[in-house]
Amino acid sequence: MEEGELADSFRSARGRPGNGAIKRPARHWEQRYRRTVIVSDTVATAFVVAAIGGFFGVRDAANWHEKWGILAFGTELLVLGALTVTRSWAPAVLGQGAEEFRRLGRSLFTAAVVLALGGIALSSHNIRLWIFVAIPAITLVTMTERYLLRLRLHKQRNEGLCLRPVLAAGSVATVRDLIARTRKFPHLGWRVEAVCTPDGLGPDGDRLDGVPVVGRLTDVANHVRRDGYRVVAITPDPHWSPERLQRLAWNLEGSDAEMVVAPVLMEVAGPRLHVDAVLGIPMLRVSMPAFTGGHRVVKEVVDRLGAAVLLVLLAPLMLFVGLLVLADSRGGAFYRQHRVGKDGREFTIVKFRTMVVGADRARAGLVDRNEGAGLLFKLRRDPRVTRVGGVLRRYSLDELPQLVNVLTGSMSLVGPRPPLPEESAAYGPEIRRRLLVKPGLTGLWQISGRSDLPWEEAVRLDLRYVEDWSLALDTVILWKTLRAVLQGQGAY
Repeated sequence: MEEGELADSFRSARGRPGNGAIKRPARHWEQRYRRTVIVSDTVATAFVVAAIGGFFGVRDAANWHEKWGILAFGTELLVLGALTVTRSWAPAVLGQGAEEFRRLGRSLFTAAVVLALGGIALSSHNIRLWIFVAIPAITLVTMTERYLLRLRLHKQRNEGLCLRPVLAAGSVATVRDLIARTRKFPHLGWRVEAVCTPDGLGPDGDRLDGVPVVGRLTDVANHVRRDGYRVVAITPDPHWSPERLQRLAWNLEGSDAEMVVAPVLMEVAGPRLHVDAVLGIPMLRVSMPAFTGGHRVVKEVVDRLGAAVLLVLLAPLMLFVGLLVLADSRGGAFYRQHRVGKDGREFTIVKFRTMVVGADRARAGLVDRNEGAGLLFKLRRDPRVTRVGGVLRRYSLDELPQLVNVLTGSMSLVGPRPPLPEESAAYGPEIRRRLLVKPGLTGLWQISGRSDLPWEEAVRLDLRYVEDWSLALDTVILWKTLRAVLQGQGAY
């Protein structure tokens, strides 16, 4: 997948909305990206199988025979077959979201199970090598390869390439919100190129935030068929009754467009949202948030083990940081503060000291300069922060001692931000739902901008985590935290 080829295919796919003359070959770059993923997965799997087979063949040449070659070839076929069956190469999941990696993991687990059953049936002892060495190695290599391909795709999207042309249809306010979100997060792959509104007009006449308004809500299907949009995004508006949505879906049949309808009742996503047929009527089933159960036990185990391993690995760095803090200013290396945890229980948080001694008492004189959102107190240029403290805060190194809190069970690796007691006391009933789970060392708030976030957005992200938590979401957050820390965005 050459970058220039992707750029050319995208540019050739663009057209002016509503001109009635240009038909976008919208899937060119998508097909090329899908082929690249398939080839990469196949090559990665073949490389791992050949490397393992060759290594053990050299070590045990006397016992190496044709059966090993059959097992190696069979392992690769099983992996590629599982990737096909689980639709891990479906264009809709490639390049965005956790579903791509979830399907990839499911397919490789399926291949391992089939291998194990085959080994039992054939009474083969050699099968253990392919189950416990080859499959995990294939998992590591393919997930890394997929992630690198995704980074390249996201880079191109940030440059305005490889985006799906979107026709948004709904009220002016909800369409405007969608336009703002797609511009803020171009890596998700959408670009709103045309808009339909109830009266066919925007605030600026034929424009809505710079996007052409091409018609009324009743004209959506005609514009899609004429101009070849890849996504039809339906946003809330009283016009969209069930009958009209169904009729629009029928009218879009046979086109390349994917119809996406925004939920209007609840902001729920992830594993809690299911589609069921009840008495022949399609219904969205929303399961209750999971605050107990097997997955929570796994999370607890991962937290404790992860904290223990990280404390051992990072001990030299933490010792060095502690010495820097002591050398930079008068006072101890650590700072202790009361925070509110799960179910409103207070605990003592441990951090590296980043401010001068007496900083808490000096806060009263700085209240009028507060730049924090909502209940938070923050200053971009806080005079209480030491020289070393500024560097520690920028790269979140001051948070490392909180691994002790994770190890002792008062915090989690991933969760909402731990609030101060005075913040918690001002919470309303909705915001107090943040306290249903353990606070985290990192979370959606950290990978989304940290202190730069508006208060309402920070609360929304924390509540979304509480409501839609999953092990897959934790994995994604932990992975993205490293990049957020290195960039230092929103940390002060």
